[in-house]
Amino acid sequence: MTCEVFVDVQPKKIAIALTEDKRLVEYQEEAQSASFNVGNIYFAKVRKLMPGLNACFVNVGYERDAFMHYLDLGTQFNSFAKYLKQVGSDKKKLFPISKASIQPILPKEGTISSTLQLGQEVLVQIVKEPISTKGPRLTCEITFPGRFLVLIPFSDKVHVSSKIKSSAERARLKQLITSIKPKNFGVIVRTVAEGKRTAELDAELKILEKRWDDAIARAHAAKDLPCLCYEETSRTVALLRDLFNPTYQNIYINDQAVYDEVKDYVNLISPENAEIVKLYKGKLPIFDNFDVTRQIKTSFGKTVSYKHGAYLIIEHTEALHVVDVNSGNRAKNPDGQEANALEVNLGAADELARQLRLRDMGGIIVVDFIDMNVAEDRQTLYERMCENMKRDRARHNILPLSKFGLMQITRQRVRPVTEVTVDETCPTCMGKGTIKSSYLFTDVLEKKIDMLVNQLGIKTFTLHVHPYVAAYINQGFLSIRLRWQMKYGFGVRITPNQRLAFLQYEFYDSNGVEIDMKSEDEMR
Repeated sequence: MTCEVFVDVQPKKIAIALTEDKRLVEYQEEAQSASFNVGNIYFAKVRKLMPGLNACFVNVGYERDAFMHYLDLGTQFNSFAKYLKQVGSDKKKLFPISKASIQPILPKEGTISSTLQLGQEVLVQIVKEPISTKGPRLTCEITFPGRFLVLIPFSDKVHVSSKIKSSAERARLKQLITSIKPKNFGVIVRTVAEGKRTAELDAELKILEKRWDDAIARAHAAKDLPCLCYEETSRTVALLRDLFNPTYQNIYINDQAVYDEVKDYVNLISPENAEIVKLYKGKLPIFDNFDVTRQIKTSFGKTVSYKHGAYLIIEHTEALHVVDVNSGNRAKNPDGQEANALEVNLGAADELARQLRLRDMGGIIVVDFIDMNVAEDRQTLYERMCENMKRDRARHNILPLSKFGLMQITRQRVRPVTEVTVDETCPTCMGKGTIKSSYLFTDVLEKKIDMLVNQLGIKTFTLHVHPYVAAYINQGFLSIRLRWQMKYGFGVRITPNQRLAFLQYEFYDSNGVEIDMKSEDEMR
């Protein structure tokens, strides 16, 4: 299986697509102004204690206070609390963690009111983004994830991933990390560390330790709380850190700054694969060029079709996600209804596993498969779903089919489900319902070009239009495009863009910044 990553950086948003064998399996997009907060570490104060919930609320700078349960304090909270007091006692010199003493572990049956005080300063890390009406979820079990290792302050234990099956390799890694890890730190050895040399692991361990030093130094120097002590790497780098593997063939990026950032990171973790990071300079939008736009349009929305006419209906509610499996206009299987139901359900299991990753659906997912009477077929479906979900990085649990034919899945949720609107609002009538003849559309475009060139003085720009419109403008020897260029200059460029609706258009200047030329009455 080969994997490719495509990063589309636009003025208002950034989108990341991961494909496996040319098939879209993960997609994330966010506004440029938005931030990716899972993993961020704050030095903050306890705002409110909730004894009834055995939890507290902490102010980390969000509109809604962040929630932290007693069990989220972690077993080493006493060590953290004492160390933070030692750090705060001397504002001139930072107390080193190597001299800190490990305190007794926090009992699981304790209460929040006996452990924390109102206004107490705590070091917390975000583990779940704000979702709907809820604020972020916090933990005091601070971790610094890397490519091969995860560094845990005050843990003092070494754990090796259970996915490393070789007992000899597990013993080697545990002995190696135990000998090089700093005092008062624990380490989790990730699966990809299997077979890695001492120098590689030691280099990453030093990088992670430096992140801790920088974070605690910011907390030590903080004057106003909350204080952001450590900011997680960008969404692109964070995705690569967790996903990167030798099967990656290409990482295409259409922005120089993000390209440099990713190139530096890949050089750090895998210098031999640095050449797979490539700067995309094509004229077509990056997603159009690599057939990602079409897959996005067909993979999101309430109804998702898959092979042979069958389809899924996916509904999102506040508490859970509901998926209904339908055979659609599928022809009957010659082996009978039971065989037909099994075939439709197996195809649905394949598509559903992809959809869970693609939309990053989390929480409770209830799937209504087509009823099957044979117990062996129900077991086959359950095993197929489990096998498909092995490639999913998020923690999940799958229950066998109930007697009502329902499958229940729980999947780790750390951020809101990815919603991509595939229905297009008419960009030409502005919802009025009537427009001028589409034959006159090129006249509208020429007026805009004339305004840009002769009134605004913008001589070089690119016009993005639907591919059908672009083909019409470019057709013939003396095409409309050529006539425009002869009249207004050869700085006029036409680019087909699959993302746009039929009569939608966008102008971009030579720096790639959109020029707003739309008016509500232009097509009426």
